[in-house]
Amino acid sequence: MTVAKWEFFEKVRSKAFLISLVLMPVIIFGIAFLPTLFAMKEDEEPVAIGVIDKTGKFLQSLQEHLNQTYKLENGEPNYVLRNLDDSAPLEILKEKANDLVIDGAIEGYFYFPPDAFENGNIEYRAKNVANIKIQERFSRTIEKILLEDRLKEVGIDTSTFRRLQANISLRSMKVSEEGEESESGFEDTFIMAYIGILMIVFMVVTSGQLLVRSLLEEKSNRVIEVLLSSCSSQDLMVGKIIGLSGLGLLQMFVYGGFGIALSIKFSTASFELGYLFLIFLYAILGYLFYAAILVAAGSPVTTEQEAQQINSYIGILLVVPLGFLLLVMQNPNSLIVKALSYIPFFTSPIMVMRMAVQMPSVLEIILTNLLLVVSTIVMMWIAGRVFRMAILSYGKRPSLKEFMNWLKEPE
Repeated sequence: MTVAKWEFFEKVRSKAFLISLVLMPVIIFGIAFLPTLFAMKEDEEPVAIGVIDKTGKFLQSLQEHLNQTYKLENGEPNYVLRNLDDSAPLEILKEKANDLVIDGAIEGYFYFPPDAFENGNIEYRAKNVANIKIQERFSRTIEKILLEDRLKEVGIDTSTFRRLQANISLRSMKVSEEGEESESGFEDTFIMAYIGILMIVFMVVTSGQLLVRSLLEEKSNRVIEVLLSSCSSQDLMVGKIIGLSGLGLLQMFVYGGFGIALSIKFSTASFELGYLFLIFLYAILGYLFYAAILVAAGSPVTTEQEAQQINSYIGILLVVPLGFLLLVMQNPNSLIVKALSYIPFFTSPIMVMRMAVQMPSVLEIILTNLLLVVSTIVMMWIAGRVFRMAILSYGKRPSLKEFMNWLKEPE
C-alpha cells in the first residue's frame, strides 16, 4: 500500500496528468462531436446554384419545390437557382458555367440533358463535389419532380397521390427483461456502447502506458534496485498496479461523467445505476487483466522504443472488438458474439457492447466476470514470476525460451 500511495499521489500531482485530465475530454469532444455539429449547421445565406435546363421543364418546378422545402431561419429561400441556358452551344454554356463556379458566383450547377425526364441522367459540377448536403437535397427534389411528371403521363392526379402517401414516424421502444419500456434508437445504443468501450480503452492506454514507463524509468536510473532492497518484487508489482489502477479509476470517473453528460445533452439515452455499475466492473476487471499483461511484457523493457511497441500491441487488442460493433448491435446473442465474450482479451469491451444493445442473462454476466477474475489471477501470477526475474535484467530483450524458464523458476 505504501508503493500504491506513492505511485498514485506522485502521478496525480503532476502538471502533465492534471492537464491531460481536463484536456483529453475536450479533445475527445472536439473529434467526436464538433465536426458533426458544424456539418449539421444550416446555411446563413442563400446558396446560388446554376441550372442548364435543356428539357425546358425542370427549372421552374425545381425552384418551387426547393422554396417549399428548404428555407433559411429568416424565411428566405435556402437555394436560389440561376438560369444559365441560352441559345449558345452546349460546350460554350458549360465553359461559362465553369467560370462562374471558379469565380465563386455560384456554388455549382446542374445540367439537365433533353432526355433527362426519360432516363434520369443528370450532371452536377462544382469545385466541391464532396458537399453531399446539396447533392442529397437536390437529388431527392429532382426524384420527386420526375415521379410527379410520370404520374401525370399515366393520368394520375399528383395531389391525390400526395394524400395517399403515408407519412410514417417510427419510434423505437426498448423493452427490458422486467417488461418496462423506454424510448431508444440506434444512436442512443451506439453512444452508450461507445462510451463504455472508450472508458476501458482510456483506462488501459493511459494508466497502462504510465505503468510501463514507470518500470522503464526506474530500471534506467537503477532506482528499482533501491526499491527492491526495501520490499519484495511482489509487493512492488502489486503496489504499482493498485496505485495506477486508482489513477485510472479517477480518469474513468471524470471521462465517464463527461461522456454521460454529453449523452444526456445530445441524445435521449438513459442510464440505470445497475448498468453503470456493470460497466465500471467490466472496466476495472478488464484493466487489471491488461495491467498484468503490461507488467509481464514491460518488465524486460530497456528502451523507450520497446515500451511504445508494447503499448501499441495492447492498443490493437483493444481496438479489435470495435470491428464487431455492428455485428453485436444487430445480433448480440449470435454464436460468434457469445464466443468472443468468453475470450478474456475481448470480454470487457464485448460485454459492454452487448449490455448496451440487450442485457445478457444473469448467468452470462456472472460467468464472464468469473472468467475475468480467474484470468486476472492467472495473469498476475505469470506477471509476478516474470517481474521477479526480469526487473533486474539489463541488455538484450529475453527470448521466449527464457520467458518460459522464468515461469518454471521456484519461488
